[in-house]
Amino acid sequence: MRGMNWILCGRERLEAIRSIFNEAILNSTALYDYEPRSVAVMEAWFAAKEAAGLPVIGLENAMGELMGFASYGPFRAFPAYKYTVEHSVYVDGRFRGRGLGRMLLERVVEAAEVAGNKTMIGVIDAENAASIALHERLGFVRCGEIRHAGFKFGRWLDLVFYQRVLKGPESPVDG
Repeated sequence: MRGMNWILCGRERLEAIRSIFNEAILNSTALYDYEPRSVAVMEAWFAAKEAAGLPVIGLENAMGELMGFASYGPFRAFPAYKYTVEHSVYVDGRFRGRGLGRMLLERVVEAAEVAGNKTMIGVIDAENAASIALHERLGFVRCGEIRHAGFKFGRWLDLVFYQRVLKGPESPVDG
């Protein structure tokens, strides 16, 4: 990790995060969005993370460039899912292939576990072999598939779900 620093991303990183998101939207099926995210959309995204106390973890290089980021958020909006989170990990295209995705995923899993979550979910495009392999190497297991979940780039897209069971809270409660 020489020449790299872990950071907790603040609002000053929103444009770099938006750029990474938008590259993925325009050039991949990592996100099932069609349109690049606006500044307003990203500000709302970050405000929701702040309000919920959810981290946006980043890796920057020695020049201060954001190379990638990871976060997690609610899996579903119903109360009984409160100990289950869904993560996201994105690496700037200029820095892919250097193991940053693995480092970010390990760090976001650790953060979710420290926060008392029981299950982490990864929702991955079924053709994203690299992401699937990474999740499997880090102890995630395939737990489901939705065929034809999305339509992008003129074709139907399938989603696969991967989960990793975490330690969970010491004293979970209903409600």
